[in-house]
Amino acid sequence: MHERGFALHTMRSPMVSRMYLQVGPDERPEDWQDERIWAELRTRFALGAHEVLNEGPILSRGVTAMRSFVLEPMQYGRLFLAGDAAHIVPPSAAKGLNLAVADVQLLAEALTAWYVDGSRELLDGYSKACLAAVWQGQEFSALMTSLLHRFPTQDGYEVKLRLARLRDLVTSKAAATAFAESYVGLSRARLTGAIGAPATEAKP
Repeated sequence: MHERGFALHTMRSPMVSRMYLQVGPDERPEDWQDERIWAELRTRFALGAHEVLNEGPILSRGVTAMRSFVLEPMQYGRLFLAGDAAHIVPPSAAKGLNLAVADVQLLAEALTAWYVDGSRELLDGYSKACLAAVWQGQEFSALMTSLLHRFPTQDGYEVKLRLARLRDLVTSKAAATAFAESYVGLSRARLTGAIGAPATEAKP
């Protein structure tokens, strides 16, 4: 979180990273040449006199819309949806791939049970089982987005509230533990007992 906006550095391999910079919704990729991008990243990631970035060639760039979406149910007859076809999260919490892999794992187990044992139990329960984790991921992504981004409508009071929340995360073991649990994902056994009314919701 920076006064100029959100910035994110995620490793894709030992040599390749994906970077995010919060910009205005009307910004165009061609307005952000390499040096401008690196200058803004250096500013937002600055830690005193410490260099925290290894600069290199920028392979691609684009403006990513910040949006959330959940389609319920995630199945209709013999059609089963997984990953971005059923739910989208903003990149703030890096949950998109995790949720997609969890969907595929559940679907693989359900299909195996059907073809090996002829059991439809897991197939019929696929959507409900997936959505428990999906909504936890949505909630955490919404938290991270509101915590780390600056919004034009926010005043000084709201900024101070965000700073208080961040301070709590780095000084309270209890807060940090709960945050870490949400970040790595809740166990399927715990999510199975979650209580929630089914509803379809989309947010721009």
